Amino acid sequence: MNSKTISVHSTALVATSQIGDGTRIWAFVNILEGARIGAQCNICDHCFIENDVLIGNHVTLKCGIYLWDGITIEDNAFIGPNVVFTNDVRPRSQQYKMAERTHIGMGASLGANSTLLAGVTIGKYAMTGIASVVTRDVPDYALVYGNPAKQHGWVDKEGNKLVKVSDGKWKSIHDEYFIENNGILTPQ
Repeated sequence: MNSKTISVHSTALVATSQIGDGTRIWAFVNILEGARIGAQCNICDHCFIENDVLIGNHVTLKCGIYLWDGITIEDNAFIGPNVVFTNDVRPRSQQYKMAERTHIGMGASLGANSTLLAGVTIGKYAMTGIASVVTRDVPDYALVYGNPAKQHGWVDKEGNKLVKVSDGKWKSIHDEYFIENNGILTPQ
């Protein structure tokens, strides 16, 4: 770890050396030895990151995030305060199993206090609303919220809600067009 390009608060416990340039790690963070963290990340107060965790570049983890083994977060994702990642769909005390693989796509945003069932995939640029309970995979660009989280529209890369132009055709506020086909949205 190069202390000239990485900022680590004096109360943080950082055992990994796999941290990219420009990453900032704030107070009372605990990062285990096997974790891999990209460049220009911001890891806020009171976060915990286990060994088998991969975090891309330009990721923001707000306060109170615990990342368990098996979690991958791609570049430019935003994880809001107190988002809960679960790591076992059938937990029992002192019965340890292989971690479920949870995947957060590029540019996705998870709203504060969202809870994710172990093993779900959040698609690229998808967004969960505040306090959503995500029990199923979320497609790219989807906007989901509620308990359980259900899709309530589509968003663009900036998180702006798309407007339906016609059957299967959506438009952003920047006049970018998207085509929806069988629940999959692709930029045109």
